[in-house]
Amino acid sequence: MSQAPGAQPSPPSVYHERQRLELCAVHALNNVLQQQLFSQEAADEICKRPLSQLALPQVLGLILNLPSPVSLGLLSLPLRRRHWVALRQVDGVYYNLDSKLRAPEALGNEDGVSFPFLPSRAFLAAALAQGLCEVLLVVTKEVEEKGCWLRTD
Repeated sequence: MSQAPGAQPSPPSVYHERQRLELCAVHALNNVLQQQLFSQEAADEICKRPLSQLALPQVLGLILNLPSPVSLGLLSLPLRRRHWVALRQVDGVYYNLDSKLRAPEALGNEDGVSFPFLPSRAFLAAALAQGLCEVLLVVTKEVEEKGCWLRTD
């Protein structure tokens, strides 16, 4: 279809969800996919399901954004802030590398079978159970390209 000389092409129809509550991750997914595919419930379910399907040996590390209590000395305030925490496996043991800790905290191996510490999957499950937790996976470019950070079994 040809346009009249000097006529401007019509702008493309762009799907855009506006911020509602604290659902920015859901809105970001839907905006990128250009349609309403995800709800809060669907996103929550996806977050719970990949935890058991993570191929942790393929994951270089994890970065969690967790609710963090606010205190003033010994007084705990009824406020919650967000805090980023790193988890990383070193020589078969997963560590909590939270910058608020005095030293790295051993969490155990992938499933916690051979170590008396909290297994990394249990740590992640506990963090996700707090609600409003975000998890970023840090993988190599090769793992990302192959998509092998999830188990296929």
